[in-house]
Amino acid sequence: MTDHRKTLELLSPAKNADFGIAAIDHWADAVYIGGPAFGARASAENTVADIERLTVHAHRFNAKVFVALNTILRDDELEAARQQAWKLYEAGADALIVQDMGLLEMDLPPIQRHASTQTDIRHADKARFLQDVGFSQIVLARELSLKQIKTIAAATDIHLEFFVHGALCVAYSGQCYISHAHTGRSANRGECSQACRLPYTLTDPTGAIVAHEQHLLSMKDNDQSANLRALADAGISSFKIEGRLKDLSYVKNITAHYRQLLDEIMEEAPEYVRASSGRSTYTFTPQPEKTFNRGATDYFVNNRKADIGAFDTPKFSGTEVGTVVSVGHQWFDVEATEELHNGDGLSFFDIDQDLVGMRINRVEARSKVQRLFPATLPEALKTGTLLYRNRDQEFERQLEKKSAERRIRVWLQLAQTADGYALTITDEEGVNARAEQTLTHEPAQHAEKAAATLRGNLGKLGSTIYEAMEITLPDGAAPFIPASAANALRRAAVEALDAARTAAYRRPAPAPVVAPPAPYPETELSYLANVFNEKARAFYTKHGVKLIDAAYEADQEKGEVSLMITKHCLRYSFNLCPKEVKGIRPDPMTLMQGKDKLTLKFDCKKCEMHVMGKMRKHRPISLIPVKAAH
Repeated sequence: MTDHRKTLELLSPAKNADFGIAAIDHWADAVYIGGPAFGARASAENTVADIERLTVHAHRFNAKVFVALNTILRDDELEAARQQAWKLYEAGADALIVQDMGLLEMDLPPIQRHASTQTDIRHADKARFLQDVGFSQIVLARELSLKQIKTIAAATDIHLEFFVHGALCVAYSGQCYISHAHTGRSANRGECSQACRLPYTLTDPTGAIVAHEQHLLSMKDNDQSANLRALADAGISSFKIEGRLKDLSYVKNITAHYRQLLDEIMEEAPEYVRASSGRSTYTFTPQPEKTFNRGATDYFVNNRKADIGAFDTPKFSGTEVGTVVSVGHQWFDVEATEELHNGDGLSFFDIDQDLVGMRINRVEARSKVQRLFPATLPEALKTGTLLYRNRDQEFERQLEKKSAERRIRVWLQLAQTADGYALTITDEEGVNARAEQTLTHEPAQHAEKAAATLRGNLGKLGSTIYEAMEITLPDGAAPFIPASAANALRRAAVEALDAARTAAYRRPAPAPVVAPPAPYPETELSYLANVFNEKARAFYTKHGVKLIDAAYEADQEKGEVSLMITKHCLRYSFNLCPKEVKGIRPDPMTLMQGKDKLTLKFDCKKCEMHVMGKMRKHRPISLIPVKAAH
């Protein structure tokens, strides 16, 4: 009988193998991680041995490991990338996350391919094309609405992945070139300089200042906590947490938070099921507001909204905790709304609206206020200042220790054999294993006590990944089995079950490629297609594209072009939208950052903003050394 239920996958980030293992322990169904090279986070690389260690742990819970191989590649890097793909496959990876279509023209291992968010999937025709050329899962653009997601889901039979938490790139992913233009560091090559987090001054066509020295391209952080059921119903099956550069407490806290939310959905809606085995218990209560964020927005999922930007600061200010009521020589008093702790990190905005931070060495509780002794007392701190906490030391201490335990439910059955006893263990998926021990059949003198002792010895699974749900003993009088024999029988059965589960694990099969080759939705490609090598050019030619421009990173002279295309619109943010205010024209505006001048052009039909600029003189990308796969 075919099971038509839909799996919901929680996909967590892993900076390294240890972070990935922690994510699995906190009940992620899958993790994504960078390999030795060619991942879109140049500072989050891992050896093949790291990946293998992670896959061994993940597969114990039927969880998966996806490896990012998602930069665009030069011709001289293609072979190294191909060899790395094979090594990752041999290490047990379940899928490769790909941006560069040139890889599809090479001899890749029989492994699933996932289309990176940098492939810029906003429309059903492109999503369908990627399915037809062999992708098994695609990461949709973060700017999509529920209606747009439903349209894509209706046109495809592919797993749809969507970011539900973490930092937001202001530009459509894969469509941002400002870093390369200004520094030679390409976002499509994993080296983004994060120009979007800098302060800018915005002027209108007359030169009048609209906003001065604000972080106008910096978005609040994505938080789809309230929209998970709607996203699942729209067609999303993989819920992705951003953060391959985030710290371990972020990975633990946010993974646990979304795990609980998805479990609530599956309890309410039996048509949805978990994507991996086991269940986790936590030593802490997940609180996403306590780990790094720039405020929360659900972006465009429920259509365009005001206040999606983190214009005041790109840093983590924290949650409001009280007001300063007096300031002394080396201390200050706070009328606090929460209990503060030694080691807490506090912040506040000074008179210039710059974020100032401090670490608290000691807290003295008083009647209605708390007296705080910071490591250094900021001069800008005044009476009446509103304080925020961006590091809760007690919460961080909980996460520094082992904070989760993941176990697979099992049922144990002891049976008598001709010359002893056999113990069969069956897990929650029906995988079972059996161990036998030669023993004399001898009834216990005190049957009830002996049965309890025997169950206790057989159920000692604390050092394993299993949790005993039920232990069945042979019918009749309880047998006498020495503790040493019961323990040996249990250990042998557990070892056999481990081996059986390993043998039962099957990596997901790659998707078929449609023949003859599916036509690409367009016949002409600009630099926005990121075609950086001859293999990619051959791929698009095979799929009917007639005119193919080189990638922006090829450093060909292009003059002033769109360095960033974004759904975020500064006209809308400052109530200057022609669709909202009569008499307003969508004339270009200007962004200034130091000596850099960027022109903003507005495509009101598409509701998009283009950040226009030219390439500075910088080190050619061809001089960046190739990193060998190892």
